[in-house]
Amino acid sequence: MNATEFQVVPLALSAYFVFTVTRLLLSYRMSLPHWLLTLLVFMDVALLMLMIWSFHIQYEQPPSFYLKVPTIIYVFIFIAMRELRFEPRYIMIAGMTSIVGWLVLVGWVIYSEPGNPMITRDYIAYMTSNSILIGAEIDKMVSIFLVTAVLCIAVIWSRRAFFRAVIEQSAAQDLSRFVSKEVAVRITSADRQIQAGDGESRVASIIFTDIEGFSSVSENMTAQELAKTLNDYFGTMGEIIDQFGGVITLFEGDLMLITFNAVQDDPDHAQNAVQTALAIEKAARTQMFNGVMLKTRCGINTGEITVGAVGAQNRLVFTVHGDSVNIAARLEQLKKEYGTYIMMGEATHLAIDTDYPCEFIYETQVKGRAQAVKVYAPTINS
Repeated sequence: MNATEFQVVPLALSAYFVFTVTRLLLSYRMSLPHWLLTLLVFMDVALLMLMIWSFHIQYEQPPSFYLKVPTIIYVFIFIAMRELRFEPRYIMIAGMTSIVGWLVLVGWVIYSEPGNPMITRDYIAYMTSNSILIGAEIDKMVSIFLVTAVLCIAVIWSRRAFFRAVIEQSAAQDLSRFVSKEVAVRITSADRQIQAGDGESRVASIIFTDIEGFSSVSENMTAQELAKTLNDYFGTMGEIIDQFGGVITLFEGDLMLITFNAVQDDPDHAQNAVQTALAIEKAARTQMFNGVMLKTRCGINTGEITVGAVGAQNRLVFTVHGDSVNIAARLEQLKKEYGTYIMMGEATHLAIDTDYPCEFIYETQVKGRAQAVKVYAPTINS
């Protein structure tokens, strides 16, 4: 079939090219306002509908001819392109404008030739002639609406997931200034709000640290000097603890509660706990913190603990507790009697003996526990 001299399609494509280049330049130079973005959607759809409408002129066919061309596929492409802006309103505007545009095209076919509306109820006639089937055109508009709705819902859900992820990341970063980052991530990524008593049992290694004679040291300092000294001390110790995969679960005055394999997996938790204690003891013995030496005692124990939240409903602490934790706390205090800076329980000794030879100190009764505890200390130099 020969085309007429009047070619609307090239004109429409040329106009759309100029239109696209212009808005790209504008978007590069400035943030486009909502009204302009909305207008651009209208113009996109209008140019597409103009191009579809032009087919019956270009190929010298009745107006119903343009309703059968496959160019309607571009409607869905134009709608999908609005998803890139990640705002559902532009998808909805594109979809609704496309439905209105297609409805106008159908209306033009019906009313452009009053004596010859070319409407049929025969599907075969619809497929093999220029007649139109109203139901088929309604199906097209329903399809446009459904695709628009699905894309809008998908973008809404994606936006919510994205914003939730950003909020959780920000919350975790803020929270990690007050608790360890591992604990912060666990709290902010929980499927539900953490309740008092929530927890899990783990086999882990625990270190309690305490600065020797800290009360005597602190009484000769101003509040500002004390704060700077502790900041220097905790900063150095924090780097050591991070190096061996430990997590500072609790600060209390000059005391630290350090866990291994409690809030993050660590199959070598006993070895890493001993390495951490040795490095802490060496740093405390060889470094000055704001001009002060702060010798540190460490009590280490390995065993089953409970990791979770304890406290009142409106005031929770994420911590570890259990008999193994209590033993580690008691072992740290035994230095006062036996003159060693690192004391460990039997379970830790059995877990690391091949790597770190230990000396049996003795078997003693610790406060708050009926069964005696065997106490060991590493014999290698840190």
